[in-house]
Amino acid sequence: MTSTQRQERPGRTRLGRRLMGTGALTSDWAPSFAAVDRAAFLPDLMWPWDMATATAAIIDRAQDDAAWYGYADTDMPIVTQWDDGQHRGTAPGHTPTSSASAPSVVYGMLRDLDADTGMRVLDIGTGVGETAALLAHRCGWRNVFTVDVDPAVSRRARECLCRLGLYVTTVVGDGAYGYPPAALYDRLLATYAVRIVPTTWITQTRPGGVIVVPWGTYYSNRDAVGRLVVKDGAASGRFTRAVEFMKDRHGRAPYPDHDEYVTDWSTASKRTADLPPTELDAARYALGLAVPDCAHTAYAEPDGTSAAWWYSLRDRSWAAARWPDEGPAIVYQHGPRRLWDEVEAAHRWWEVRARPSVEQYGLTVDPSGATVWLDEPGQPVPQTAAR
Repeated sequence: MTSTQRQERPGRTRLGRRLMGTGALTSDWAPSFAAVDRAAFLPDLMWPWDMATATAAIIDRAQDDAAWYGYADTDMPIVTQWDDGQHRGTAPGHTPTSSASAPSVVYGMLRDLDADTGMRVLDIGTGVGETAALLAHRCGWRNVFTVDVDPAVSRRARECLCRLGLYVTTVVGDGAYGYPPAALYDRLLATYAVRIVPTTWITQTRPGGVIVVPWGTYYSNRDAVGRLVVKDGAASGRFTRAVEFMKDRHGRAPYPDHDEYVTDWSTASKRTADLPPTELDAARYALGLAVPDCAHTAYAEPDGTSAAWWYSLRDRSWAAARWPDEGPAIVYQHGPRRLWDEVEAAHRWWEVRARPSVEQYGLTVDPSGATVWLDEPGQPVPQTAAR
C-alpha cells in the first residue's frame, strides 16, 4: 500500500466527513487534514482507548494491518506509551503517559487556537508529533517549535516529522518552562492538562496572542479546554469544551493515602443527605471549581451500592457517603473542613444558576494566581472552603 493509497483510505475519508459534519474540522484546516495522515505518526503496537469503558484494546500492525488502519481512522484516542516508558510487553500498562488524541479533540483545539500562515507557534507536549505536523503545514515548519519531556517520545516524533519533510524544532524539556529561545509566540498550544498555568507561558506569548490549554482541578480527571488571550501580563478567556487529557508529569498530585486520613471512624460526624450520586456526577467539573484542593472518587461497592469519598489536600479532613437502595445517603465527615457540606453548598450554587455548562465558565491567570468565573471575569466562582 503506497502513501497516497493510505491517505485515500475509505475510513479516513469517512473520518474527515464526520469531523466536518460535527464542526470539529473547519474548512480552513481541511487542507492540513488532507496533507497530514494521523497513521504516519502511530507506532505499530498501540492501544486504542475506549472513553466510555476506560479500557484499552491491543492492536499490533504486524498481526492485523487492516485493524490497525481501522483504528487509525477512528475518532478515538490511542495510547502510545504507558507508565512513563517503563512499561514492557503488549498488555496495557497501569497509567497512559503519551497518546495520539482523538481527532475531534485535535482539530477542535486547532480551531480554538486560530493559527494562520506565518504565525510563530509553541506546541507543548509533542506526543506522536501529529499536532506539530498540522501546525507546520498551516504556519510553515520554521515557525513551529515543539517540546516534550520524554526523550524517547520526542525522538520518535522528530523522526516522523522529518520523514514528511517537516523539520520542526523539536526540543526535549519540561514544557512548564516553555521554550524561551524562540519567544515571543503568536500562539501556544498545550496538549496535556495542567492544574496550574505556568506564568512562563504568558510571558512567552505576545500581547494579543492566544494560549489553548486543557485545565482542571484535583477533584477529578475531568478537564476543560481554555482559550486564553494574553493582555497586560495576564491571560483570560472561556472554556470551549469538556475534555479529559493526560496530566502534566511534574504536576501530578499523588492520590491521598486513605489510611493516613481515616484513622478513627468514631470521631467522624454522621448524618443523612438527599443529594443523589447522579447529581454529583452531573456537576463533577463544576464542583471541582468550587471545592478547591480536594480529591474525589466515586465507585460501586461489590453489592452495587453507590459510594464516594472526598479528601482535603490542605489537611486530613475527609468525607464519605453511601447510598442504600432506599432512603437518603449516609454521610460521614471528619476534620476542620466539612467536605460534604462544601459539596452541597457548591451544588446549590450550581443549581440556583440554572446548572451552567462548562462553556459558561472561564479562567483568568495573572501573577497572583488563577480565578475561575461564570459568564464574565467579574463574577468569580465562590470557593466553599473560604466561607
